[in-house]
Amino acid sequence: MKRIPVVLAAASLLAAAIVTAGGGGAQAATLFSDNFEDGNSSGWTTSGGTWAVAADGSQVLRQSGTSSDARARAGQATWTDYTVTAKLKPTAFSGSNRFAALLARAQSATSYYYVALRSNNTVELKKLVNGAATTLASTSLTVSAGTTYTVSLQVAGTTLRSTVNGGAALTATDGTFTAGGVGVATFYTAANFDDLSVETAAAPTTPPPTTSSPPPVPTDGPIGFASLNALGQNGVTGGAGGRTVTATNATDFLEYIDSTETLTIRVSGQINITSKQGVRPNKTIIGVGTSGHINGGGLDFYRSYNVIVRNLRFTNAEDDAVNVGQESHHIWIDHNSFSGAVDGSIDIVRGADYVTVSWNHFDHADKSMLISHSDGAASTDIGHLKVTIHHNFFDNSRQRHPRIRFGEPVHVFNNYFLNNELYGVASVQQAGAVVENNYFENVPFPCFSASGYADSGPGRLVHRGNTFVNSGTCEAAGSVVEPRTYYAYTMDSAASVPATVRAGAGYGKVS
Repeated sequence: MKRIPVVLAAASLLAAAIVTAGGGGAQAATLFSDNFEDGNSSGWTTSGGTWAVAADGSQVLRQSGTSSDARARAGQATWTDYTVTAKLKPTAFSGSNRFAALLARAQSATSYYYVALRSNNTVELKKLVNGAATTLASTSLTVSAGTTYTVSLQVAGTTLRSTVNGGAALTATDGTFTAGGVGVATFYTAANFDDLSVETAAAPTTPPPTTSSPPPVPTDGPIGFASLNALGQNGVTGGAGGRTVTATNATDFLEYIDSTETLTIRVSGQINITSKQGVRPNKTIIGVGTSGHINGGGLDFYRSYNVIVRNLRFTNAEDDAVNVGQESHHIWIDHNSFSGAVDGSIDIVRGADYVTVSWNHFDHADKSMLISHSDGAASTDIGHLKVTIHHNFFDNSRQRHPRIRFGEPVHVFNNYFLNNELYGVASVQQAGAVVENNYFENVPFPCFSASGYADSGPGRLVHRGNTFVNSGTCEAAGSVVEPRTYYAYTMDSAASVPATVRAGAGYGKVS
């Protein structure tokens, strides 16, 4: 039979329970299936659109309208933990942001979980609550009219998991709906649906506590642009080969950073300075343990190069905490914590180049990172501002993660964006950004590009492999020079980013 009645489904469930009780592994039981080969859609409730069983090689459930949203639902309100799988074939989109979808735990025509294949080449795991949609996770996927996709959506306890064609899963945790039926839907899209099946799935058990150490934090050197041989500099070596000194007060600290000597400057204790203080080339400035603390002022790079800033806590800067400007290059800003700056935590401006910003904690910052200071800076900034930004924790920071003008490529990967009020990444004024394998959580606007931002015109942005939890999606636009044109790199999975970054980002994590 192509459709299994509820009474048989109940019997299957009982049989599965008996197998489990007898000591065997838990067995999935089929709750429902429909391949529409009987030529009808009995058992389905439709709303909106134009629904009919039609031929497309085999018999399918077809929604042929493109002028509204439409839904077809089946199953029981008491179903709890299960996996629903179906073939979805969009046949016509009426615009650039339309979709076909598979539903689970459907309460009504306006409340359910769903996975949507969108015409803007994304797949989204979402929930609809009384008609209001929230994105729980999403990633890039080529979605074409006339192509059939096998889509699954598993709901087990508060864990949601969806796949397309068996590829990498989108996952989320949400407890809004605990039970409900299944369905398919379209949004201003014509589509065919076939081979829908529902099988039981056990809710996941809580894993035992782990006693393993946090993931290792790489400390052997910069990744990305700061590592490159360019502009007469062979990567970043900082104060290597020079004397090592220790600064415990502002007088000594300012003398050391202004010296023309190659130095490793160990910062021990709180150093209170004012404004932005210049740093000359060939320096490593590194905090001692968890004691290195720069308060009240910041570091300024003016035609400087080959500098490492590491393992420091920056607080209450009167202006910028770190300003990389005026053609400075080969600067590595690594494992620092930033809070309370009046202006930016890190600015990279005025033709600066070959910079890596890694493993930093931006703790409730307002303006985290600016790349190019002005819409009028094209003459100094085009062709420069090549920056790598990876494994940073943008922790309840409001904006500029980063805001980019003119720079290309700016490579943003494996960062954790959490509760960012205004936006994540803004690529504007002809900039080119590659945003990949990041984790966005509670970020309403993860990326701006084609629409510009504030008074700035549009930029370009390529995104891939990111995870979006209770967040919007990245706005893609145009093409960007690939970072691999310049350097090789290996990324962590987006799913691992929150744990890895929480464990490794900020000061006090390196020697």
